[in-house]
Amino acid sequence: VFVKMMKVLVCVIALWGAAGGARSCGESRRVYGEKHELNTAPHTHISGEHLRLCPRDYTCCSSLMEDTLARQSEADFLSAVQDTSQFLLTTFTQRHRKFDEFFRELMDVAEKSMNQMFTQTYGHLYTQNAPIFQQLFSDLRRYYTGGRVSLAEVLSDFWAGLVERVFALVNPQYQFSEDYLECVSKHAEQLRPFGDVPHKLHIQVSRALTAARTLVQSLAAGRDIVNKATKVQKCDSLLWFCPLCRGLPSLKPCHSLCLNVMKGCLANQADLDSEWNNFIDVLMVVVEKLGGPFHFELAADSIAVKVSEGIMYMQENSITISAKVFQGCGIPRPTPARNKRSSRERDGKRAFRTYSAEEKPTTASGTNLDRLVEELQERLRPMRGFWVALPHTICNDERKAADVTNEDRCWNGQTPGRYLPSVTADGLVNQINNPEMEVDIARPDVKTRQLIMELRVAVNRLKHAQSGRDADLIDSECLRAFILVSVFSERNNVKINFSQLPRQNFTFLFNVTMY
Repeated sequence: VFVKMMKVLVCVIALWGAAGGARSCGESRRVYGEKHELNTAPHTHISGEHLRLCPRDYTCCSSLMEDTLARQSEADFLSAVQDTSQFLLTTFTQRHRKFDEFFRELMDVAEKSMNQMFTQTYGHLYTQNAPIFQQLFSDLRRYYTGGRVSLAEVLSDFWAGLVERVFALVNPQYQFSEDYLECVSKHAEQLRPFGDVPHKLHIQVSRALTAARTLVQSLAAGRDIVNKATKVQKCDSLLWFCPLCRGLPSLKPCHSLCLNVMKGCLANQADLDSEWNNFIDVLMVVVEKLGGPFHFELAADSIAVKVSEGIMYMQENSITISAKVFQGCGIPRPTPARNKRSSRERDGKRAFRTYSAEEKPTTASGTNLDRLVEELQERLRPMRGFWVALPHTICNDERKAADVTNEDRCWNGQTPGRYLPSVTADGLVNQINNPEMEVDIARPDVKTRQLIMELRVAVNRLKHAQSGRDADLIDSECLRAFILVSVFSERNNVKINFSQLPRQNFTFLFNVTMY
């Protein structure tokens, strides 16, 4: 009997010791103490009736600890989103700066090259008329930086001004009034005094400059959209701290549990994915064209060459052109006879000549557009599907969740063990089936709808640029009003037939709604 009683006593002591070990909060206190004060951290399990967020079993967390851990969990979630999206933000920010600096410097180099070339070639003739060339580059820069400038008008005005000056130079024996020279420029379209050079230059410069401007604008838009989209709303991501309250701080949430929580928290971001992919796809096309048929370096380099070719063409055909002008505008007054030829006359008889660039213009740092294009393409490719993949990227981090192959030894939201519910699909609408989150799918997020519209605007501009055309200019207030109307109609189930609205000044908006 004594022996049996001793065995029972040993078993009781063993069980008591095991239970006492299980009730210890030492490991939870150690982990919690790495970041927070231990004043309210219990040494052993206490009743969990006071808990608001985690299961109300015996716990290692006081109320203050639970609140502190909830705030930390929220910060960890926001940090995870920011860290995961940092690649996007860095790419758009840095590439925007690099391309913008490159394009601006390339235009400076092109203007400087033209100035040097024309000064050497035409001497006083050029310096006398330099303002027209300076105005050309000033207008091109204004267009590039987003000014309300028509490239077609800029180039047309340049050639109109140039024909007046060249016509006077190739006919130094006549005096020309301003009215007469204006008549010359009016006849220029029919006379084509520069041949097809203006048309060729317009195509090359407009395609390249439009693509360059749109690329830089789109990189800035991508940066801003990522910035806004990653400022996520508060999400009670309880999965990361409740194991600590149970006394199991090293236990990670089950992978599927993590996915359901993250998909609920990031449902609005997932709704961006379709338009985001469209944005990345068409951005890739424009980038490729900038390194190919819309090559900005070649276009900038061609300005001086094409202008020189145009002047040469007009000189070679000056007799025919002058005869047609005299027929349409009348015979001008002869220049008064002089004993010695004036410098203007001498310069007028000076032979014009064309110029061929020996090499493409480079920036001060020797940056090459082809290399910039290749680097950007490499960075854009992995961005497709980013927003749908975001929950997976976060949950694949071993610090955030258990490995998918370790589903039996993880936190299932209540206890250690396998997580049984299925992983919900992506997007706001599908969160109605999410077992971990209560998401109001009937009220689309206004910020998300605005970001979708911003992506559509960017896609529309890029589609125009890839075709060599500039998107219609649109007032930002008009666009903002359109976005708000669209969001209102979605949230209130109001059908608005935009096709019945006046199309004048709204062409761009109608194009946006096509996608």
